[in-house]
Amino acid sequence: MLSRHASVYRGILRELRKSAVAPRKTNQTVASNFRNIVQKSMKSGDSAILQDVENALLFLRSQREHKLLLERYNPLIDLTAEERIHATARRATGTRCQHNLYKEN
Repeated sequence: MLSRHASVYRGILRELRKSAVAPRKTNQTVASNFRNIVQKSMKSGDSAILQDVENALLFLRSQREHKLLLERYNPLIDLTAEERIHATARRATGTRCQHNLYKEN
């Protein structure tokens, strides 16, 4: 069975991997900083440091789930202002809004 320190550190690495922009690619600097903090906590025996790392793990997990829920329930979040206006108009009228672009002749 893994120690509490190893379990928390592996959880941090898992969340960093899941929240990375590029698939399965973590920021090595952030991961090594967390590793140093966990090792410091193991050597000193200070449970407050470990509690802070557990809080960071909870924050990373919550942040990732929040982003996922925003994308699922607010599909307009990543659109430009013009695209958002057209999507809103399309929903309000129930029809497809045609966008006429002015062409320069």
